[in-house]
Amino acid sequence: MPIRILPPNLVSQIAAGEVVERPASVVKELIENAIDAGATDLTVEARDGGRSFIRISDNGAGIPASEVELAFSRHATSKLTTADDLSHITTLGFRGEALASIASVAKVTCLTRAREESVGTRLIIDGTQVERNPIGAPAGTVITVENLFYTVPARLKFLKSDTTERRQIDLLISRYALAYPAIRFNLIHNGRTSFQTTGSGSVHDVLIAVYGVEVAEQMIQLPSSSKGESPGEATLGPGVRVAGFISAPALSRANRSDMTIFVNGRWVQDRGLNTAVLQAYHTLLMVGRYPLCILRVELNPEDVDVNVHPAKTEVRFRNNDAIFRVVQRAVRRTLIDHAPIPQVQPSTPVSAWQPAFDTHADSAAARLEKLRALQPVEHEARSRMQDTLSQERDQSTEDSAFRIPTGALRSPHSEIDRPTTSDQPFAASNQLPPLRVIGQIGAMYIITEGPEGMYLIDQHAAHERVLYEKFMAEKAALHLAVQQLLDPIPLEFSPDESALLEEHREVLSAIGLQVEAFGSTTWLVRSIPALLINDDIHVALNELVADLMAGDLPFAANEEAKLITRVCKRAAIKGGQVLSLQEMNELIRQLELCASPRTCPHGRPTMIHFSASQMAREFGRI
Repeated sequence: MPIRILPPNLVSQIAAGEVVERPASVVKELIENAIDAGATDLTVEARDGGRSFIRISDNGAGIPASEVELAFSRHATSKLTTADDLSHITTLGFRGEALASIASVAKVTCLTRAREESVGTRLIIDGTQVERNPIGAPAGTVITVENLFYTVPARLKFLKSDTTERRQIDLLISRYALAYPAIRFNLIHNGRTSFQTTGSGSVHDVLIAVYGVEVAEQMIQLPSSSKGESPGEATLGPGVRVAGFISAPALSRANRSDMTIFVNGRWVQDRGLNTAVLQAYHTLLMVGRYPLCILRVELNPEDVDVNVHPAKTEVRFRNNDAIFRVVQRAVRRTLIDHAPIPQVQPSTPVSAWQPAFDTHADSAAARLEKLRALQPVEHEARSRMQDTLSQERDQSTEDSAFRIPTGALRSPHSEIDRPTTSDQPFAASNQLPPLRVIGQIGAMYIITEGPEGMYLIDQHAAHERVLYEKFMAEKAALHLAVQQLLDPIPLEFSPDESALLEEHREVLSAIGLQVEAFGSTTWLVRSIPALLINDDIHVALNELVADLMAGDLPFAANEEAKLITRVCKRAAIKGGQVLSLQEMNELIRQLELCASPRTCPHGRPTMIHFSASQMAREFGRI
């Protein structure tokens, strides 16, 4: 095949792939242009997750009539003049590729008027067709993007669901609202306002709009004097300033999604800065938990290179170590000096029902009765459960048989239905040998003896497996233990979390957790799985949302099972709980009845086997 020059339209579409990845990418480029233009009021409208319609309206400086068409040419920008300007970039945009890239993959309409001009200009670009005419308009710019990727259908196929794309836009707008509290943001999805800020200039006000009052009140503001004092600061010119809010140690998340960092006003994804924040929380958070933070790092533009990624989401520092120390020290010092003493917060009361196992609330006798209540269900339900587990392993898409029909949900005044029990044991192919409990070690592991040696059993993992199979058996038998709430519990979530709840409401309902939208970011919990009756519902639901945000799973059945494992994890016996001999015996009996007793629902082993011959070798007997 001969070498040839690509046609300009194909070059533009290839270049657009680096800048415009999804609808949120379009929104990002356009709101950054609006911020650079000095806008104080910014409205974002989207339909169908931005796939069919995006409109960004601002009251910024506008584009002069003589430059409107030029603005849509490749590498056209008002923010750079020479190569030297690359070393001290102070604007969010500078490449001059955004408008041209967007216009190459969508129909674009630009309505703009510069403040010093009396008449505005409307420019319509549809493929190779360009239409321009004068029009009356307020000062500022309105850019409408329609039918995104209609010129490149192959890329359109890679977009996620409308709700997922909408969530990305929600996340983007909420983050930039936190970075620019003096700008009034208004976000509209499908004609309905889903998020807005006042533009008061108060980050705390935006925190309330994004996370709700309860979370905002637990955020700690870094002192205004948080400046770099590390030995490396001298190499950074005037120095580094770190400002913003961090969460108290009592407030944490299951992933890093709420760690938001801006460098000179630019939202960046920097692993080093995230690590600096996490190190500041060292010994203050449990393993696997992450803080919330909104940090603004300001430094001399000459000491940071923002021209390292087409989407401008990554940066490179001249002195990484010094920046790391400044951020880590500022956050750590704030935590030590200002973090409140943790207080015992009662969990959200639901009813008089107790969880499946709560060592702190129950006596040993009561706990034993609850363990004994975890009896195998009738044989038919067990068979259905085994089929369910097999289908999970095969990643089958045939999940309709395991959905809870609407009529199966109980009324608020009825007792929880439980499946009929039977004394007939369930004969699993990998059934455990008879085990004799010897004792407990470290309040975490149960020591047992079997015909083939010693078995060391993880009490938390084992109880997770027991609860999981009971849960799945009840679902298969259409007797899932669900508690309807007489008084719904209101909970606040961020806009992107709310979109996620809306998308997965059916899946949550299938596991017994019914939620209902009550405003743009408030949700009412109307029913919960019986296992979570005595749990903190807000924390539990936050963890479920975090699991959903971890990624899109290909099959609903797998996604549902993932949520069930989270429920069982929260309800299971915890490591560090001392058990009586009777309790340990009962837990082992229930584990022996499981279909897959050797692993917890996450795939972690429930036990370690030490054979008699292995122990004899270790003691030098053979």
